[in-house]
Amino acid sequence: MVALANDVKAMMARITVLIVDDEYYTRKVLRTLLLTMGCTKIHEASDGASGLEAVRSLCPDIVLLDWEMPGVDGAEFVRRVRSPGTFPLPAVPVIMLTGHGERSRVLEAVRLGVHEFLLKPVSSSALQARMLSVLTNPRTMVKRGDYYGHEPRKLASYKPDAESYGPQLDPESGETGDVDHKPSYVIFVN
Repeated sequence: MVALANDVKAMMARITVLIVDDEYYTRKVLRTLLLTMGCTKIHEASDGASGLEAVRSLCPDIVLLDWEMPGVDGAEFVRRVRSPGTFPLPAVPVIMLTGHGERSRVLEAVRLGVHEFLLKPVSSSALQARMLSVLTNPRTMVKRGDYYGHEPRKLASYKPDAESYGPQLDPESGETGDVDHKPSYVIFVN
């Protein structure tokens, strides 16, 4: 276990991370989290336009990107990066960070080619897990129509045992009743 922790620390020390966020305190918190993980090559950009320039000049291993920024926001940033004909590093891994967890935002991020999606405030364990996932399990980049991004994960649907949602016998009254709805779950598998 100690050897694994040392391997993770060593990997984190080698990578270059770019934080693109318009909020100074968010960048400061992310920098602190990254430093505690062992990252030492941390760069910051305070808006999307300077973030794009930083990607071109720094060639980061991973980008931590805010969704809402003035000017070039996170979605436009990803659209520009995922343009292999015009952008030099279209395959750079992007982890989108946002305070908005609506399903529509998550789906848009997936459609844009974002590697991972995290809600703010971000914990160090969640951030590290997503970073390690992106770095140790890289997915093939694909071009399909207008989409350029990583190969989407397989989508697996899981429904608990259907019998558990059928008529239920109440042991006291002996009457049966139906459950109002059947929950379904979506599980992403690598």
